Amino acid sequence: MTAAVRIGNCSGFYGDRHAAMHEMLTGGDLDYLTGDYLAELTMLILGRDRMKHPERGYAKTFLTQLEQCLGLARDQGVRIVANAGGLNPAGLADAVRELADRLGIPARVAHVEGDDLLPHVEALGLGAAGPATSGGSSPLTANAYLGGWGIAECLAGGADVVITGRVTDASLTVGPAAAHFGWNRTDYDRLAGAVVAGHVTECGIQASGGNYAFFTEVPTEQLLYPGFPLAEIHADGSSVITKHPGTGGLVSVDTVTAQLLYEVGGARYANPDVTARIDSIELASDGPDRVRITGVTGEPPPPTYKVSLNSIGGFRNSTTFVLTGLHIEAKAELVRTQLEAALRVRPAELEWTLARTDHPDADTEETASALLHCVVRDPDPANVGRKFSAAGVELALASYPGFCVTAPPGDGQVYGVFTPGYVDATAVPHVAVHADGTRVDIASASETLELAPAEDPALPEPLPAGPTRRAPLGLIAGARSGDKGGSANVGVWVRTAEQWRWLAHTLTPAKLRELLPETAELPVSRHLLPKLRAVNFVIEGILGQGVAYQARFDPQAKGLGEWLRSRHLEIPEQLLSERAP
Repeated sequence: MTAAVRIGNCSGFYGDRHAAMHEMLTGGDLDYLTGDYLAELTMLILGRDRMKHPERGYAKTFLTQLEQCLGLARDQGVRIVANAGGLNPAGLADAVRELADRLGIPARVAHVEGDDLLPHVEALGLGAAGPATSGGSSPLTANAYLGGWGIAECLAGGADVVITGRVTDASLTVGPAAAHFGWNRTDYDRLAGAVVAGHVTECGIQASGGNYAFFTEVPTEQLLYPGFPLAEIHADGSSVITKHPGTGGLVSVDTVTAQLLYEVGGARYANPDVTARIDSIELASDGPDRVRITGVTGEPPPPTYKVSLNSIGGFRNSTTFVLTGLHIEAKAELVRTQLEAALRVRPAELEWTLARTDHPDADTEETASALLHCVVRDPDPANVGRKFSAAGVELALASYPGFCVTAPPGDGQVYGVFTPGYVDATAVPHVAVHADGTRVDIASASETLELAPAEDPALPEPLPAGPTRRAPLGLIAGARSGDKGGSANVGVWVRTAEQWRWLAHTLTPAKLRELLPETAELPVSRHLLPKLRAVNFVIEGILGQGVAYQARFDPQAKGLGEWLRSRHLEIPEQLLSERAP
């Protein structure tokens, strides 16, 4: 049997642990090391960076990591693949070459380009982006999500370092695996297996104990400094998720399940090279800190590429009033009325949120207090600047008893909005640029399949009636949630067959709306994943116009799953007494 290829991860976002690249290169054997630096919000940040410095637009920390690690990687024969190129992969590739020359380390640096569609948004029908209040605006960034074949071409050409712009996160793994094993474009099951392995490792430590719902079951010392994950991928597309020996954290069926449910939709997980069937995945323990992934099936990719568009939406400001003690609702109503009356120009958007963090008969002032948030947005910075924030502070001696705000007056800040788009895959240039400057066009998939919802699987037999106890869902269920543009997903899983019988029948969209009233008026879809004993919900519009819009206090919906786990409902007594296998 052909030996597995070992593909590690050293970054889950721009700002992740700086030492991780060095730790992964010195902690054990690897063939490839990947780094995911991009997210929808990151593209906006890099877009603003490019406005000020046209020669930049990439993740600068990648260069400082390489300064310490490029020699290590070359000595060990580890090839590095990272999407740190952001909006300027050619510029970062040049900077890496300059670094290699300065360090005296021979390195062949290639890059992938073509994802940047900003010059072509009108021709491609992507149009303007932005909120209705500002009438829309030209996008600041517009990037298609490319697949892994450009990476594979660069590696086949002998590259030691491959820099990309906006590829799908899983493509960072698909490219090396496809190059290593010589897969074909229609090896869908193999490619889907690599997509799944890449999806598990793309967010770094989230696969090895980070943000883990059942963290209380793990010794604290094990979570002090978790190791980053790696995937051992076999020629048939199956894989084992693990981490370097002796590192902290935990790789288990649960931690892998949690990451599989992160930021996905239904049973079909579309990528530019293949559509992976999430409902086909089978997980099994393969020893301590080892989880085997098998059974993954794939289908042709869709005929379109997703495009991430970011634009400047306008200006945003906020004030938070602290309301302490009695008559919280009346105090909130008074200051709302006063502030709105004091504003000479009403901002285009003005939102109030009262967070009842107060407790009756509290033994500290903080726990006796509630927080009243006022958020304003407007295309004109003057309408949300000092005139707004000063108006709130000027009420200090004229409003409710105990008046207090959490911050002094400040100017409004630019905010962004995210708009998804889709373009015909054949209209997107995908180019592998080899170390010697040779350019190779990467064709889009010759076989595609319109993405359609998978058929709902049959429900398991319901549990027979029996005694129940009102308790938090999280006593038996794990969850992970995250942002998907203006929407969010919440994946919920359980650990025994009996718990799954109950979950599948109980946690319906109607029950979710009951448990999370914030979702009551929003479209909610549910997707059953029996092999993972999981249900996944997609809640449309809960994040407004994306993370940077900050429609709610948890703008990336990272805590949505934990809120759901904290909610109480009637749970059968027999399930509460079950222990996980």
